[in-house]
Amino acid sequence: MFLRLVTARPFLSLCVVAASAAIVSACASSAIAPPSYATGEQGRERVYRLGLGDKVKIVVFGEDNLSGQFEVNPEGTVGLPLIGEVKAKGLTLSEFRDQISQQLAREGILKHPKVTADVLNYRPIYVHGEVKSGGEFQFKSGLRLRDAIAMAGGYTYRADQSFILLGREDGRAIEMKLPGNAFVLPGDNIRIPERFF
Repeated sequence: MFLRLVTARPFLSLCVVAASAAIVSACASSAIAPPSYATGEQGRERVYRLGLGDKVKIVVFGEDNLSGQFEVNPEGTVGLPLIGEVKAKGLTLSEFRDQISQQLAREGILKHPKVTADVLNYRPIYVHGEVKSGGEFQFKSGLRLRDAIAMAGGYTYRADQSFILLGREDGRAIEMKLPGNAFVLPGDNIRIPERFF
């Protein structure tokens, strides 16, 4: 009996250690989706997509005449020297850069073009409704809803401070509860509704 107890203890402690290690590794390896910067929800990662009014800086390495600052026009394209209009609206910066590279190579202008693209100025945001001085405001990276409302002078006394109506460029309109800590995206249309007494 004593022999069984002595041999069972190391086995039991080994099982406890193995079970603890399995639990810790399962917790460490389970990936939690990053929060959406747009709504504060988990599950979707936000990737910036170009839109009308964005100003981009394009650099083609070794080709100053193909480089410069360009704006996404109302058709959703950017007019570049030698290759003409290139679609930009709805593309990420890497997709846009790759499209320019492919078009330069396809037209025989450069064999292996090295292209970089950066956003210089984002399209503006709009805040209106029950705010003191609504209008168009310059987007800044990391801007939150409360910051956008503050840029518009804050709430009026008639404002319903329990929710806002957030219009996105893709046509979606979202009713968001306040106080919210959600990020604002370029081109957002933020409406503060009137409170009904």
